[in-house]
Order: sequence, then structure tokens, then C-alpha cells
Amino acid sequence: MFPKSITLRLFLSECLVLIAFFALVVLTFDYVVVEGLAKDRLQDFMMSLEKDTQETVAKSNNANKFKMPEFYREGRFGDANADLYGFIIHDNKEIWYSPSVAGKDQRQVKPPNDLSVNESLFLKDITNKTKPRYVLYKRVSLKNADNQEGDYLLTVSEGDLFASTQLKKLNESLKESMTVLGLALLVIRFLVLRSGLKPLRSIVVDLAAIDEGKKELLNGQYPTELQGIVSNLNAFISHERVRLERHRNNLADLAHSLKTPLAILRGCTENFADHKATVNEQITRMDDIITYQLQRASAKVEHTVIKHIDVCTVIEKIHTSLSKVYLDKAIQFDISVPEHCFIYCEEGDLYEIVGNLMDNACKWCHQRVKVSIELSPRKDRRNYSLLLHIEDDGVGIPVGKFNQILKRGTRVDENIHGHGIGVSVVNEIIKMLGGKLDGGRSAALGGMHWRIYLP
Repeated sequence: MFPKSITLRLFLSECLVLIAFFALVVLTFDYVVVEGLAKDRLQDFMMSLEKDTQETVAKSNNANKFKMPEFYREGRFGDANADLYGFIIHDNKEIWYSPSVAGKDQRQVKPPNDLSVNESLFLKDITNKTKPRYVLYKRVSLKNADNQEGDYLLTVSEGDLFASTQLKKLNESLKESMTVLGLALLVIRFLVLRSGLKPLRSIVVDLAAIDEGKKELLNGQYPTELQGIVSNLNAFISHERVRLERHRNNLADLAHSLKTPLAILRGCTENFADHKATVNEQITRMDDIITYQLQRASAKVEHTVIKHIDVCTVIEKIHTSLSKVYLDKAIQFDISVPEHCFIYCEEGDLYEIVGNLMDNACKWCHQRVKVSIELSPRKDRRNYSLLLHIEDDGVGIPVGKFNQILKRGTRVDENIHGHGIGVSVVNEIIKMLGGKLDGGRSAALGGMHWRIYLP
């Protein structure tokens, strides 16, 4: 069963990879290095045998019997106790074998017939599984004393004792070096893993600080790969603060709204029979107030997790509805948005923001309303997910009135500016989401221009 720690999981995975890698190195070493050593040795022996053969052939003619010198360049060919054998074949007949072969059952493997002149062939003879041997063949063309050329197939063969001995020594050195190298790599990889996962630990520490009230959002220097997680967590934190602040505001509104009906009911308690209709009227009013404030506090209480909402879909739905509502006005809509644009937000919040501002634009425009989206904007040294522009060709907001309509509970005369209905609520929602609401004169249409920055 895997441990819960990511660091430990990755570290154990690294250990398994290193073990598999070192095992592969050892197997490759046995096959490549050892046979490479054996081949290099046989090539040296072949050069000695070739020179001896060349001298012998150069001194002989067809009448002479082939006879190698008494002393060989490689002395082990003449040692009866040596494990190095040599053979020479001419015209498909074995014309010589080294004295080291005398009295032994070992003979050469069946020689190949398809070797070209000066071509070599190296192989491992496992005919005798208990005593395998390495064999090297080479076909050469030599001239005798009569200047006649002839093909000769030279063969050298050696047991694997030397290679096995060398392999044992090399394996011992290899195990020591691999052990040291493996431990060093594991230590380095462990340190690298801890360093690489440090940002995750930083996020945990920052979340604890947020929980203790020491921080408001995750605002550390996090790697690019974690920016998506950080943004989503910040959106979730902001959303929860929106919900909490909204509940607080609505509870305050509820308490304030109930003061008057309660005062009336208190005055009716002395003579209930004479004020029965008034009591029923105030009870009905209180019930309506409670229902209204609860609906404002949370349209769907059971949805406690924010969703991935497509802003473009919401804009299109609101555009379709407003087109029907303001059909007689024949408004020209200019909707310039991408096919999809997702943000993390409560659907009701997004509908309230976009719906209020687009509805205001439709109410007070002359004929044109423009809606567009700008992705990944930057405002006040902060990055946002998108910037929503809502513009109209109406009269706009008079100078000095903009800040008033953003205050909670404050309204500006609709007959003067034509905007402001629900704008204070929109501003509160945007601020609680961690966004920003700006307003001003539209350079393109001349009326109001709302700029909504959303995280």
C-alpha cells in the first residue's frame, strides 16, 4: 500500500527506477563489456597468427609442405597447456593447428563458408556448455614464393576463463561504484523532491494562515504549474466570504425591516380584539419580509460549491431575454465575445451582475448596446481572468454621481442619469468575489461604459 506522503511516494518510485536501471547496466555490462574484452584479445592473437602465416606462405611454393615456424609471435600457441588454439584452413582442408590443441578433444567449430577476403567473424561457441569458448575467424589472401595467391581461413579460439575472471573483478568494482553512486543519487533526488514540493507546503502554510485570519488570500510566489490551483482556491475563499458577507448584510436588513412590524404588534397586545386585522396584516408583512430576505441571502442554499460557469453562455441568454423585453425599442446589440469563457463563480451572482448592468444599458440607451470580453487583463498590479465591457449610447452618469450609486442603500434620481438600479448590489458582489467595478464615458458610443474585472 502506497504511503500518503507525495514525497515518499515519488522517492520510492525513484528507488525502483534506479534499481531497474542498475540491473540493466549490470546485464548490459556482462554482455557487451565482457564479450568486447574477449573479442579484443582474440583480434590481437589473430594479428600474431596472420603474420606468422604470411611469412610461412611467402617462403613456400606448391611443392613445399606448409610448415609454420617453431616459435610463434604469440607463445601460447606453442604451449600444450595453454587454452589458446589456432587453426588454418586452405582449399577446405585443415593444414595446420597449433600445438596447444594437441592431445585435446577440442577442435574448431565448423568454419563459415561465406566469409569474404579480409572479413572477420566473432562468436561464442557454447557447444560445450560447461566450457564455452570465444572464436574469431578471418579469411585472408596470401601470395607464396611463386607469386600465386591463395585463400586462407584463420581461426583463433580461447576459453572464457580469462573473461570470467575479468568479469568477476569488474563486477566487484561495479557493485561498489554503483552502490556509492546509487546512494548519492537517492540523496540528491530526495533533496530535489523536497525542493520541488516546497511550493505545496507553502500553500498549506498559507491556508493555515488564512484560517487563523492572518491572511486574506493566497498571495505567495507560486510556480506556474500551481497558478490554476491557487486561482481556484482564491476564488473559493472569495466566494465563501461573499456568502458570509451577504448573509450578514441580509440578516441586518431583516432585523431592521422587522423593527416596525414588531413595534406595531407590541402596541396591539393591550387590546388584541380591537386590532386583530392589524395584527394579521403585520404578521403577513413580516412573513413576506422574511421570505424576501432569505431569497436574497441564498437562492439555492444547498449549492455550497462554486461552479465552472461559461460567461459567454450567460451573456447570450441575457441578450436573448432583453431582446424580447425591449422589442419595441429595436436595440442594436453588438455582442463581441469568444465562443467560451469559463470562470469560477456562483451562477446567480453572475446573472445578477451581467443582468443588472445590461438591463440598465438597454433601459437608457438610445439605440445601441455593446458587450465585449477581454481575457487576462491586468489592473492595479493584479491579474484577472477577464474584463467585461458593457457600453451604451445613452446620456451616461452625470459628473460627481458615479461614487454615490456604488454605495449600499444610496440611490440617484433615475430621471437624471438613467442608471443605478441595482448597481450598488452589483458592486458589492463584484468586490466580494475579489473583482473590481469601474465606470465612465464610452469612447465608442458616447454613453455609459461599465468595466467589470473578474478573478
